[in-house]
Amino acid sequence: MYLSTISWPDALRPALAISCAVAALIGGTAQAQDVSGRPDDLKIGGDRISIGVGAASTPTYIGSASSRVLPTAAVQGEVSGVSFNTSGTALYVDAVPSKGKPGWKLELGPLAALRLDRTGGIGNLAVNALGKRDTALELGGSVGIQRTGVVTSPYDTLSISLSYQHDIAGAHGSYVASPEIDYDTPLSEHAFVSFSASADYVGQGFGRYYYGIDEAGSRASGLPVYDDADKAGWKDWNLSTMAVHSISGNLLHGVGLFVTGGYQRLLGAYARSPIVADVGSRNQWSGALGLEYTFR
Repeated sequence: MYLSTISWPDALRPALAISCAVAALIGGTAQAQDVSGRPDDLKIGGDRISIGVGAASTPTYIGSASSRVLPTAAVQGEVSGVSFNTSGTALYVDAVPSKGKPGWKLELGPLAALRLDRTGGIGNLAVNALGKRDTALELGGSVGIQRTGVVTSPYDTLSISLSYQHDIAGAHGSYVASPEIDYDTPLSEHAFVSFSASADYVGQGFGRYYYGIDEAGSRASGLPVYDDADKAGWKDWNLSTMAVHSISGNLLHGVGLFVTGGYQRLLGAYARSPIVADVGSRNQWSGALGLEYTFR
């Protein structure tokens, strides 16, 4: 679905786009996925909105040895050069307009995320006995630089960015900072792929809240007391990929099939937490499959 196929007044297009993105953010499934950093985007130029629905497989909590399949939805697009995209319960906006031409561009904009890790459906009796965690509302921003026209065409892009988000809801009450490198390219008028690598550096409160175990928690769960994660440090590194293939029309219009895949490796004191080392796994896999519709 593309905005230009409907006679929306130009002045209403940005508001409509943001409304769609916020609706997807609020309606996102409560997946145990990491919402740090910037979600993958589809950068192919021109005003457009893509809405995707499907099924996603994610760990039951970050550090879990088991996964579950849940419905998922996402919105991404570009309006008047301003791009936006969601991933699960995260929303990113690049507020620096794109000129739609090869060359360098500054990326700068806000991000918002609901962190739902261990808020429900934990899937492990010992970790469940530690108690559910409150939902974190993380607000922040991202800054980076992007090059359009790198290798394959005038439309492929290479981005290097750094994001920062802080919990304002009083759950973990701390922060996450994430450097990321991202490469996106259309392979043809019908196919698009994206690859990204990132890492997460978390604050002391984050490690204590999600990976620490106090004496009361140890008695309830049978897991040992653990306070080594009560510090700031590198929590993980991540690799992800996304592919879109148009099955009616092309990338700029019509129905497409999308697939995503991700791998996350927990590090250091966070990987040594009993919820990971004893009853979970430091290797985290995720993926999604579904249909998307793009309009302009």
